[in-house]
Amino acid sequence: MMRKIIIFLGLLLIAGVAKGQWVVSDPTNFAQSIVNSSNQMVHTSTTSANMLNNFQETMKIYKQGKQYYDALKAVKNLVRNARKVQQCILMVGEISDIYVTSYRRMLADENFSPEELAAIAVGYTKIIQESANALQELQDIVNPTDLSLTDKDRLEVVDAVYIIMRKHRNLARYYTRKYISVSMLRARERGNSRQVMILYGADEDRYW
Repeated sequence: MMRKIIIFLGLLLIAGVAKGQWVVSDPTNFAQSIVNSSNQMVHTSTTSANMLNNFQETMKIYKQGKQYYDALKAVKNLVRNARKVQQCILMVGEISDIYVTSYRRMLADENFSPEELAAIAVGYTKIIQESANALQELQDIVNPTDLSLTDKDRLEVVDAVYIIMRKHRNLARYYTRKYISVSMLRARERGNSRQVMILYGADEDRYW
């Protein structure tokens, strides 16, 4: 069983290298690249307009990885534990999607100040950073030089990382709902609730 998981992860890495896209050959690098780009945006932006312009680099990194994650979603008929590994990797993409999609809309939301937008970005990047750290643990267990772990130990790592990743995914959703709710309250006070509803999309697009 564990050998199938190792083969599965190996195929993912090989597929990324074959495409010549470093950012998707290692999901941890993908997440870290988004974190670095977002941190750079926060540190160099002083207005919402500047943040929007600088956020384009984060979106570029996200789009590079999206094709990889979309293809991974299509992989079927995996053994149970290998599918859990797949879901851990997919959740990194999902968290990034929640961040990029929602934050791009928040940048166009007049109910947030530049200082608040910077704080929101920091919150998202912390979630992504912690997700990348958890994913690194998953990659470490397939290190062929590590002979100290039994298959049981490795499967326990898979289970633990899966729980952590699901927690972070749910936290990203909660974080998004929280701040959009703040915008809604402010919008009601200003009498422009409809604009906020339109901004954040149809019901199926919302995380709130």
